[in-house]
Amino acid sequence: MPSTRTRSKLSIAGVAVAMAAALSACSGGSGAPGSAGGDATEATPAIPAPTIKISPVKGSATVRPDKTVIVTAANGALDEVTVQTAGGEPIEGKFNSARTRWISKQPLKPASKYTVSATASGEGGPATLTSQFTTLKPKYELAVADVTPGIKGETVGVGMPIMVTFNQSVSDKASVEKALKVDAEKPVKGAWRWINDRLVIYRPAKYWPAHQKVKFTAELSGVRGGRDMYGVKDHTTTIKIGAAWISTVNVKTHTMVVKRDGKTLQHMKISAGNGTTREYTTTSGIHLTMERGNPVTMISPGRKPGDPGYYKEVVNHAVRISSSGEYVHGAPWSVGSQGRANVSHGCINAHPTQAKWYYDNFHRGDIVKIVGTDRPLEWNNGWGFWQMPFSQWKKGSALEGASSDA
Repeated sequence: MPSTRTRSKLSIAGVAVAMAAALSACSGGSGAPGSAGGDATEATPAIPAPTIKISPVKGSATVRPDKTVIVTAANGALDEVTVQTAGGEPIEGKFNSARTRWISKQPLKPASKYTVSATASGEGGPATLTSQFTTLKPKYELAVADVTPGIKGETVGVGMPIMVTFNQSVSDKASVEKALKVDAEKPVKGAWRWINDRLVIYRPAKYWPAHQKVKFTAELSGVRGGRDMYGVKDHTTTIKIGAAWISTVNVKTHTMVVKRDGKTLQHMKISAGNGTTREYTTTSGIHLTMERGNPVTMISPGRKPGDPGYYKEVVNHAVRISSSGEYVHGAPWSVGSQGRANVSHGCINAHPTQAKWYYDNFHRGDIVKIVGTDRPLEWNNGWGFWQMPFSQWKKGSALEGASSDA
């Protein structure tokens, strides 16, 4: 049988086990299962940093110049976005209200390398991203070939249109027209009209206010003009509008009154077309002075020497007012008829002294309004654009006939 000493040891061991069980039961409610003392806490998930995306994708080598650059941010807001060429020329853009999206506002330059840099910030910290892409080289390069008026230092009349000729035939007329800007010191309503695929003309609804400058800008760089065609450079022309020179010719009373800013400067006796045929009938309507010459040789159209009605005359101080051969010019041979009868082939004959005065003072785009005949000037005869009502003129715009303020 076990000794007393042995039984004592077993009793002590049993008490120790019982205490350990009791302690285990007490501590089990204050700590996670398997924990030593119940003091550990759960780990908090990390907040992600902002994510930036750029379009066009990095490394693109044939991006269309009319492609929009878009930068977006998730888990944060955009702080700054820059898009610029290798030469440092920037592209403008606009953020949305939350600054999670940036979109470019202008076309890109063809055959150019661009770098896009963006920074964003959020609860997860800041983020940056840089990307590069290259725009394609167009197969056909669109540019302004000519602007009339465009002579340096020239002053033009209040009726002068802005005539823009391109070096290529434009099929995407709406995109090109959006790139054409007219900014006048004295703003007026006006509209573009496409005459053909290469020629577009701007005309105000009413005559230009006198004594001001008008700036024409063609922001063509990157603008799509047609299939595989993009603008390669911008163009700017400043036009000086002078005084309001307005002349009124009355064929029936055989007079021409010339006014400058409303003040009469000349009262001229004239002789107009004899009216025996339509060809020899002076056209009525609003003409514009186009060019001048001294002398100018005038030959009957469509006739050869010896044909009935053939003529060949050398005239001095001639100012053209239509493409069909009408001029204001000196005519010493008809002085006796000037002021009393119409004897010309359609031109406005004037006394040599007064014709020279008019020749010396005219500007391209001055107004010559002729009344008194039954032959109207065609709107496309020379610069007869004022013959077309403005409501009809603006229908020739590619932008749904909408007018614009210059």
